[in-house]
Amino acid sequence: MYLRHLDWDSIPVEQLSPLLTRQFITTENLTLARFFLKRGCVVPSHHHPNEQLAMVLSGALRFVVDGSEVIVRSGESLCIPPNIPHSAEALEDTIDIDVFCPPRQDWLNQDDAYLR
Repeated sequence: MYLRHLDWDSIPVEQLSPLLTRQFITTENLTLARFFLKRGCVVPSHHHPNEQLAMVLSGALRFVVDGSEVIVRSGESLCIPPNIPHSAEALEDTIDIDVFCPPRQDWLNQDDAYLR
């Protein structure tokens, strides 16, 4: 299941907009995406069929992964295994790079929720 199942309409526009402007590169081996998340932006709990590596370039994100809380700060990364529920909150303005391996098919097809 991809991010399509999230209730994007319940997220305030000022928090959702940075997600909609994300940049990404997709190859046959991986997907790499860069996000700018405003302080206070919350990504509701979801999961991916792909492994995800979240690398914080600046700022800080609070993740709740499978019920456990972890804060990832600038220069740190977090690996999230496939199909594990997780959510994130930007504790400050944050630039984050996410790597998905294998690549996300919905991003290859450009039919995921971020692109609508």
